[in-house]
Amino acid sequence: MTTNAPRPEVLRYTAFSEAPDGGNPAGVVLDATALDDREMLAIAADLGYSETAFLTPPPESLGGQEGRAYSIRFFSPKAEVSFCGHATIATALALAERTGPGELVFATPVGTVPVGVAEEGGTVRATLTSVEPHIEEIADADLAEALAALGWPAADLDPDFPPRIAFAGARHLVLAAATRERLADLDYDFARLEALMHRLDLTTVQLVWRASATVFHVRDPFPVGGVVEDPATGAAAAAFGAYAREFGLVPEDAVLTLHQGEDLGRPGELTVTLRAGDPRVRVSGAGTRIS
Repeated sequence: MTTNAPRPEVLRYTAFSEAPDGGNPAGVVLDATALDDREMLAIAADLGYSETAFLTPPPESLGGQEGRAYSIRFFSPKAEVSFCGHATIATALALAERTGPGELVFATPVGTVPVGVAEEGGTVRATLTSVEPHIEEIADADLAEALAALGWPAADLDPDFPPRIAFAGARHLVLAAATRERLADLDYDFARLEALMHRLDLTTVQLVWRASATVFHVRDPFPVGGVVEDPATGAAAAAFGAYAREFGLVPEDAVLTLHQGEDLGRPGELTVTLRAGDPRVRVSGAGTRIS
């Protein structure tokens, strides 16, 4: 973008809440054709949200209807992110306001992500379908370092949830708290956790507490993005859905409800849908424009 070129419009939407002050805010640039990487990072840093999404024309191989298929990239205030669920949901809702509900398809840095937008009971919701997930073990020394950075004794973990790294577009370390109080008490060593996450190529740490068979409360420290905590994390929700299915913590066919942001004063709700025979994970939620 030349110095004389007008700066593209940066839309502001929140995802996973119908209230502007709930969920996770994201920036959305519907036409980033003239922007280079440095300029996209500068816009994301200036906005200060955990991620901003940038759309450009799709590759010819992507398919999808004309005007409903795009390439999409995600930038935090500090770096590009491989995949961001809440910014994908926010972008889909922004596009739906202009072209109506229906099917969208995005070429992301990690693969093709379809998104459906539909009105349900007067509320417009978007549902993304993740790339195929996988689960990895974490070394004992790395787990010990993560717990030390969080200030969590190992005894505060839920023994039914083995610590693992889960991927459904981005890598997240899944750790389960034994109590809601443990989850609520989050005061971690930012630099120490950031260093570990860079070494393990993690996007967030997905901290969870199980409230019932299909209801969870979650939090996501995000120091590698320059943000203490992400208020509602779609990519981590997808990774957690794959993790929960992998260990038989939920049925192969299941609809999970994840509550996030309550401890930040930005409550949001993420719906995670698992389907037997399909390894991919669907994450859906409402959203709204932030004026």
